[in-house]
Parts: sequence; C-alpha cells; structure tokens
Amino acid sequence: MASSEPPKTTSIAIIGTGVIGPRHAQSVVNCTATTLLCLVDPNPSAIQAANKFQTPLHSSIEDMIQAGPRPDAAIVCTPNKTHVAISQTLLKAGIHVLVEKPLSTTVPSGRELVSTAKLTGKHLLVGHHRRFNPYVTATKQALLAHQIGTPIAISGLWATYKPREYFQPPTEWHAQAGDGGPILINLIHEVDLLQYLLGPITRVHAEQTLSQRRGRGHTAEEGAAILLRFASGVVGTFILSDAVPSPHTFEQGTGENPLFPQSGRDFYRIFGSEGTLSVGDMRVWRYGEGVEKSWRSGLEGVEVAVGGEVPFDEQVAHFARVVRGAEEPRCTGEDGLSALVVCEAVKRAMDSGVAVDI
Repeated sequence: MASSEPPKTTSIAIIGTGVIGPRHAQSVVNCTATTLLCLVDPNPSAIQAANKFQTPLHSSIEDMIQAGPRPDAAIVCTPNKTHVAISQTLLKAGIHVLVEKPLSTTVPSGRELVSTAKLTGKHLLVGHHRRFNPYVTATKQALLAHQIGTPIAISGLWATYKPREYFQPPTEWHAQAGDGGPILINLIHEVDLLQYLLGPITRVHAEQTLSQRRGRGHTAEEGAAILLRFASGVVGTFILSDAVPSPHTFEQGTGENPLFPQSGRDFYRIFGSEGTLSVGDMRVWRYGEGVEKSWRSGLEGVEVAVGGEVPFDEQVAHFARVVRGAEEPRCTGEDGLSALVVCEAVKRAMDSGVAVDI
C-alpha cells in the first residue's frame, strides 16, 4: 500500500538577514518543496526578521548546528568578504550551499571554496538568480532559435544612481574597495548573464569613469567602460556606473526588483547576422520576408514573448531539486568563479590600462 505521508521537504537555513536574506526566506516559504528551518545572524535587528517568519534565530552557524536539527541546505546572504569562510563551514558540516554572488572577493579564495565543495561532496550553487528571470529565459530561447542568426556583437548597459544611504551602516562596505563597488556587486551579474547567453569571455579592456564620491570615505570604483571579446568571436562593449541618473539597468528594464521603478528600457542589444535583439523592451529587429537585406530597407520590430516566473522563487525550487538529486545545478561554483575571474580581469585592465587575456 502506498504511503499517505506527504513527501519530505528540503529544510533550508538563511544565513544573514540584511537586504537579500529576507527575500530568499520568503521564497523558501513560498515553495511547497522547502521548509524555512531557521535564520542565522548575530545582529540584534535579525529578531524582527525571525518574528516576521516565525522561525528560530541563531547567532552563529555553530549555535545552529548544536541546537539542531541540522538543515539540508543553506543560503548564504552575508557581506561579500564572508562568503568563503561561512560557505566552507556549512559544506564541512554536510550542508548544501547556495551562496549569494559574488562567490568570493578574490579568485584564489573562490577556487578554494570550489575545492572544498568537491572534497565534501556537497552541492555549491551561486545565487546568480537572473538566470531564472523570464526576460533572460526569453532571450536565451530567441538566441537558440537563431532569431537573429549568428551573434556578432553586444552592447550592454548598467547605469543608475545609488543614493547616499546605500553606502551608510550597516552596509558601509558597499563603498570599500575590494569588497564593494559596482564591479563586484553589479557587473558580476552582467558578466554571468553575458557568458550564459554568449559563452566564455576571453579578453577584456577597461577605462574607469570619473569619480564623484572620492574624499568622503569612498574607496571603491564608481564605474567603467569595458571592451569584451568572447571565445566565439563575439565582441562587445559595456558601460557600468552607479553614479549617473539612467533608466538603463537590468532591474529597471525588467521590473525584477519592486523597489525600483520599471522603465521598460533596453539594457542589452545583441547584434546578429540576421537581426538585432533588444533586451528590456524585448524586440527582434530584422527584415521582413522577401525584403532586401540593405540599410535602405525598413526593419520590422517583432515582440519577444516573456513569461511571468519569479526568479527568486524559481531559484529556490531549483535548489531543492538539486539537493534531492532530481536536477543538475544551473549555476555551479565553477560558473560563479568564472564570472569572478572576468570581473577581476576588468579591475586589472582598469588599473593597468592594457587589455587582459583570460
């Protein structure tokens, strides 16, 4: 006789209750395949989050393990410089890990974390949740369907204005070189998506933007103009800035984050042999059937359909399936490390003034 007991859910702990931790916690609660086991954060303000989700709060991973029960998996949502040490502690305790991007703040420590995951036999996923965004899914499908022919070049934008409070306690690390700055916080998302869509990046060159915050304890970069080359031969440019008023960001173009007004403006333009895909306003521009392929001919703008999936919810459900062995990770530790390698190369190119091969 078949058991009438409901299937076991994947128990998940959220490590860190700052900006992104509660979003992950809500997705865990929303998912029928997962259970929010507890929160871990020594900050007194974490009590509010624990009360909101009506779940136990521990001051450290060690306290969580000692108190029991041990979670099947954990999502690490702490400041960037703590990702490696916290994730290693969890992996060594036999807990699967989804760590927020960036995987680490340095390539050597990122490699060390990937090695730890292999040694423990536990899954290490990186929270590049935009791989689950419906705009990205639609873009990936359009490219696979050769709607623009062979990709030739890409022009990307991430430009907006971060207010003063973004750099104030408890997130003052946003302003510190080596931990904060838009390269590690924002560009790393874009690099992951560009490689997800177009394959590995093999060379970068970068020029730093004018600084507007220096002299106020702000040591991180504020942006850059970046030149990219991909293994496929695709070339691209990318403008990055967190200090200019602009509607051209992934968040504003897609409306992914409800905290930011949706602009519907494009943030990527992918140019191909048969047309151009504008991502954000989601249109493929190409010549109509029987129309001469010439700059004298008019182009048709065909809308690309976009689904309604919620990226964080999709990512958590995927994480649970990976833990159960029902699915392969969509964004592995190696994928996260690859994005970090490119971002570090961008920083080196920016400092040296010469192109960096990857």
